[in-house]
Amino acid sequence: MKNNAKILAKSLSSFARYLYDAASFSWQIQRMSQDKPIGIFDSGVGGLTVLRHIRTMLPAEDLVYVGDTAYVPYGTKSADSICKRADQIVRYLIDQHQVKAVVIACNTATSAAVQYLRNAFDIPVIGMEPGLKPAVRLSKSGTVGVLATESTLKSEKFQHLVNRFGQETRVITQHCSGLVELIEQGKQAADETRELVKHYLQPLLDQHADTVVLGCTHYPFIAPLILEISKGSVEIIETGSAIAKHLQNVLNDQQLLNDRFANGSIYFYATQYDAATRSKFNMFWGEETNLQSLDLDKPWVETPIQNELN
Repeated sequence: MKNNAKILAKSLSSFARYLYDAASFSWQIQRMSQDKPIGIFDSGVGGLTVLRHIRTMLPAEDLVYVGDTAYVPYGTKSADSICKRADQIVRYLIDQHQVKAVVIACNTATSAAVQYLRNAFDIPVIGMEPGLKPAVRLSKSGTVGVLATESTLKSEKFQHLVNRFGQETRVITQHCSGLVELIEQGKQAADETRELVKHYLQPLLDQHADTVVLGCTHYPFIAPLILEISKGSVEIIETGSAIAKHLQNVLNDQQLLNDRFANGSIYFYATQYDAATRSKFNMFWGEETNLQSLDLDKPWVETPIQNELN
């Protein structure tokens, strides 16, 4: 009996150790997943408006931002070419930075590629969409204006939004050719930009739009011009904060939130890099960045964030 008891006690002890080791291993795997960075990309500096909201809402997360400056603007490209470019960027983010989630910080790229990316990669992929739903709720005149690229406005995704939320509200759309290029040149407050914004905005104001949706992540940089031209008569809707909150919820549901107390790091990459690009990123971000060059067509080299994670 004593021997049996010893054997049983030893077996129970071994089983307890097994459970402890399994739980410890599971915790380590979860911890490793939580420590992975989040990837964010856009055609240029526009996605920095989304990155700012993510940084504010999720300060503990490491973030890797890719501005595809060699291919800007996306709004003039075909959906197929944007999808291929998005595939290259996401593969880079996964292969070289082991990101745990990707945010497409661009309405045009979301329309073209979000479904493909979700099918192709086994990580959360968060996309953008114009904030038509909150705009309809906010509007008192019953007329909402949408400023976006032509590609976004022509997309099936946007038409679905209008059909879903614009049944009892007049939705006036305006594609804004040339605005992204001016913003990318750092001319967001220039006279020529003011005149172009007025050209696009005035028809909305003439039709009594009291709410304007910014359907491009570059456009928050011209929000001061919109308020100036409209004399403060419109409410501006941009969705960066909502996207950051959605990302937080997705990561929390999948137990991927980084719960450390220290602030995470941010790494910036541009696919067309020179001194002017670096100055532009610093200006729009509001402080010095660690911007590096990224050539998607060349073999990738080990990156600083890899060294920290490995």
